[in-house]
Amino acid sequence: MQSGNIFIVTAPSGAGKTTLVAALLAADKQVQLSVSYTTRAPRDGETHGRHYHFVDRATFESMIDRGDFLEYAEVYGNYYGTSETWIREQLSTGRDILLEIDWQGAQQVRRTFPEAIGIFILPPSVEVLEHRLRGRGKDDEATMQKRLAAARSEIDHVAEFDYVVVNEELDEAVRDLVSVVRAERLTQLQQMERRGRQIAAMQSLD
Repeated sequence: MQSGNIFIVTAPSGAGKTTLVAALLAADKQVQLSVSYTTRAPRDGETHGRHYHFVDRATFESMIDRGDFLEYAEVYGNYYGTSETWIREQLSTGRDILLEIDWQGAQQVRRTFPEAIGIFILPPSVEVLEHRLRGRGKDDEATMQKRLAAARSEIDHVAEFDYVVVNEELDEAVRDLVSVVRAERLTQLQQMERRGRQIAAMQSLD
């Protein structure tokens, strides 16, 4: 059965992950973004099924009990999780799946799918990261320091990932991210799965 790739994209807040992922999805239509389930309320402009699957806490906990989630976590009082059934259905059709999750979620995914490809997005420096976060103008100083501490803690896990993309120049970072996805499709194993008959037809019969 033809199988796609799982790409895990992780980054500290402020590294530009959302922008880079949007650019990748626009550039490569073979990549399907996994839409997470969450118990938090929709924000302005968010729609059910596109940004998240918005469910109540009782529904989410029932899904946990049934083992529906590939990975899930509770963050600031709200649950977030990835449907394992949906992931397996998409992979079986040959679609590549992209997960935007943190390092803890990445560890959970790799326990089930050790072949998942991890990509870590870094800012060029902590100073640049702080400048970007402050530029949002949303946080008081105490919250800002918590975000910076959380970012440093996240960056401590960079060695667990297969690829590192430094988002210094956006266009270059987008090219790097797209290149990772396309290169992974060209491995011998992937090409034999996707084009096995075509390759076999060209091989010697000796």
